[in-house]
Amino acid sequence: MTVLAPDRLATTAPERRPGRTRSLAWLVVLGIVLASLNLRTAVTSVGPVLDQVSQALGMSAVVTGLLTTLPVLSFAVFGAATPALARRVGEHRLLLGALVVLGVGLLARVMIDSTFVFLAASVVALSGGAIGNVLIPTLIKRHFPSRTGPMTTLYATALAVGTMLAAAATVPIQRAADGNWHVALGVWAALAAVAAIPWLALLRSEPERFSGRDAAGPRALVRTRLAWAIAGYFGTQSLVAYVMFGWLPQLLQDRGYTSGQAGVSLAVFSALGIPVALAVPAIAARVTSQRPMIVGFAALYVVGFTGMLAGPASSLWIWVLVVGVGMGSFPLALTLLALRTRTAEVTAALSAFGQSAGYLIAGAGPIVVGVLYSATGGWTVPFVLLFAVIAAQVVTGWYAAGDRYLEDELA
Repeated sequence: MTVLAPDRLATTAPERRPGRTRSLAWLVVLGIVLASLNLRTAVTSVGPVLDQVSQALGMSAVVTGLLTTLPVLSFAVFGAATPALARRVGEHRLLLGALVVLGVGLLARVMIDSTFVFLAASVVALSGGAIGNVLIPTLIKRHFPSRTGPMTTLYATALAVGTMLAAAATVPIQRAADGNWHVALGVWAALAAVAAIPWLALLRSEPERFSGRDAAGPRALVRTRLAWAIAGYFGTQSLVAYVMFGWLPQLLQDRGYTSGQAGVSLAVFSALGIPVALAVPAIAARVTSQRPMIVGFAALYVVGFTGMLAGPASSLWIWVLVVGVGMGSFPLALTLLALRTRTAEVTAALSAFGQSAGYLIAGAGPIVVGVLYSATGGWTVPFVLLFAVIAAQVVTGWYAAGDRYLEDELA
């Protein structure tokens, strides 16, 4: 079995070969980037063709609503189980298995025209994405402990690119396939197959698994303030993101935008995540305190939401851009997972706890906003809720960005 030295892979051969070590390190980088591209394809590829899918399969409104909530539920449940699975089978093997499961699920849900099969296969695909969500920050911490900023930049950027690519390319693929939504959704299984190739090559470089008593299990993390702060920050920023992706088009149309203009605005809003993801992790890893970034992103949300609520319709696109930059809170949350831990094992535990609890928090956001919007017929009360969420984001983020490590609180 191979072990990992700081920022490089070591082999068990009697004589180390630096060229091979560097090649393996670059292979890990390639594997992380390709895997990250796949983590949201099962989610964002469905939305553009949801009407055709629901009509073809005869889905009721309740079933369609269930389909839209499956991602957060799957990310929470399967993400929580990831550290235990990694200790049992190994991190490289588990990520390879997750990509295979993701691809199989994506392919299976378009092979049989059945609502049950589509939902079940979607859960299978989402489980692979959930495992990858937790594993990749762990792999970054294990393989590149002194380069967490640049590597998290690659991870967050690839995640943003994959998210936007699946959302933007699904309809053109459907049109090229003569309107066949089966092809438009199934084609993303090919991307998962490509992403599995580097991890096949890395099976022989599986890191040593942590042995001994697990001091960073869920029961231990529940008793630490830092774990809850990370979960709170991750959950509040995810809640804002899900609300914006789900309700921004409706808000724009209520303010006079056409459906086409609303769609373009949402695409630009999503695309902003790419340059933001390129900048935020590297900056966060270099500065001594991330608290100014916590406050800065929250201020952008407040300014943007205020403009959306009270500004003239002609300036609405400006506030959409402001909130889009504020979404840099997501790559910042990913970076904090590595910055607040010393070891890969504890990073895995914090990643699982923070993301699982965070996604459960986030999942309630679009539903509550929808209820408030329907009950009041306007956007004032939903935005009051969002302002309260931003306040909670500052409180939890302020603690999470402090100069502390989870290992110290566990001790």
